[in-house]
Amino acid sequence: MAKREDLAIIRAARAGQAAAQLALGKRYLFGGNGLPQSLSTALHWLDRAAQQQESEAWMLIGSHIPLEVAEAASDPLALCVWYERAFDAGLMQAGLVLAQLVLNREGGNPQVLPGLHGKVIKALETAAHAGIAEAQWLLAQHADSAPLPGRAAPSEKLAGVQSETQPESKPEQDATLKWTARAADAGVMQAQQSLAQLAWEKADWPVFLERALPLARALSEQYADILAQLNVPSETLARQLGEENLSLLLRSAQVLQTSDGFDAAEVQQFLELAAYGDDKAAQLALGLWYARMNSDGERLLVGTGSANYKKAIRWLTLAGEAGLADAWYALSRIYLKSEFSQRNLVDMQRHLEHAAEMGHRAAQLECGLSAWRNRREKLANDVRAVYWLQKAAAQGSGEAANLLARIADSAQPAAWAEAAKQQLTREQVKAHPFLAARIELAVLFGLSRPEALLLDLNQADCGHCLVIDIRAHYARSKRRLILIQTGDERQALTRIARLFEDVDCGPNGPEGNYRQRLYRFKTAVPSSAAEADEVL
Repeated sequence: MAKREDLAIIRAARAGQAAAQLALGKRYLFGGNGLPQSLSTALHWLDRAAQQQESEAWMLIGSHIPLEVAEAASDPLALCVWYERAFDAGLMQAGLVLAQLVLNREGGNPQVLPGLHGKVIKALETAAHAGIAEAQWLLAQHADSAPLPGRAAPSEKLAGVQSETQPESKPEQDATLKWTARAADAGVMQAQQSLAQLAWEKADWPVFLERALPLARALSEQYADILAQLNVPSETLARQLGEENLSLLLRSAQVLQTSDGFDAAEVQQFLELAAYGDDKAAQLALGLWYARMNSDGERLLVGTGSANYKKAIRWLTLAGEAGLADAWYALSRIYLKSEFSQRNLVDMQRHLEHAAEMGHRAAQLECGLSAWRNRREKLANDVRAVYWLQKAAAQGSGEAANLLARIADSAQPAAWAEAAKQQLTREQVKAHPFLAARIELAVLFGLSRPEALLLDLNQADCGHCLVIDIRAHYARSKRRLILIQTGDERQALTRIARLFEDVDCGPNGPEGNYRQRLYRFKTAVPSSAAEADEVL
């Protein structure tokens, strides 16, 4: 409860007396004498005293009112003048808060507060040169706003005014790196992460490890006790670590594995922490680590001891369920291994197809090869082989493209069909729509005359290819596949297929048997039929 003396000061402060406002602000600033410590209330009274030119008030604001309290005020930018005066009086911390207030409000646009921008950059430089780590990091983030010889003013840049002598971005980059490095050396974690990210992008692994390893080791020590209590990935741990730290742990483990004489236990600690932090890439990497293999399924001699397939399967399954095709492919390789006690070819094939369905090129190629090797066990296996080989070839697999060219034909127009199509009149097309459609189909996909006349399109269209199999009605023919490669081919085939929809294409259907169809063809296009007979 406020004492009688405090009540008198409160009444005088409310009456507008500057000295009372200053005294009340100081009491709320430090607490005591019956009044609680309240920085926001202290700021209110010190601000009112400063408006009446009490110099001690703005010095107290600059010395003791932190950024978060100033930002919570009704008009934070109105407080900038007090921090500016305190900085001019020699308070470095006030200059840092001033810069943070202004730059946070600008959102990277110096034209928002043109009168203060140059001032805060100078304040930042002064504080940074004085060794204040926060100022160094903030200056690194806004180094492109710092004045350099020959550089146009920020407002001129935004207006499109470019100095003829303006240098390229190299000085800006040098300034950014300089202050980032100084902030990192002073212990600012964000600056260390920034330098590690830059080294990662440049593939400068020694520099990356120099910057990233201390952070990764500190995280590993910090969360060691929590990690020991976890059995499953934790969303809470993921939020505590954050995406940047999860990425840093994973990258540190990956780079360490490529260095000589690395500590296998340390690599495993980094991967486990990131994996328990619910990072799916880390879960994949940890699964591969336990399996002692790379993403291609090749065995790697890393770490100590033999592979632990039980743990590998656990983490790879989690990564696969999170949407990583590499994880399912790695699982298929594990279930294929002869040394794995639970070797299972059924599970291997299931995981392999799962990876292939998710777009894994090697899995698609292997699914295609497997289906082609087993084509005699099931008639439709050749169709399945073409499907997966097309998928792999579309992703740049040369092996898939070569095999595909051997086992399936590309669409090539048939000469006899082109000649027949030219001879068909509009009346004949209307009178014989099925025949006209079959001739067009032969033009598109290079069918022979018996294939064109006898093909059951309802069964032949497999979406990605045409299955040409008329052996039941024409014994001299052979089963073959024709690829559907373009959108025009797909569109034309869909249009033709609609004509035969719900139509019996067999000998008992409206078209009759092969002899009747051949007679109709020869009657409609006699000259083309004669040419086709000569070819046959």
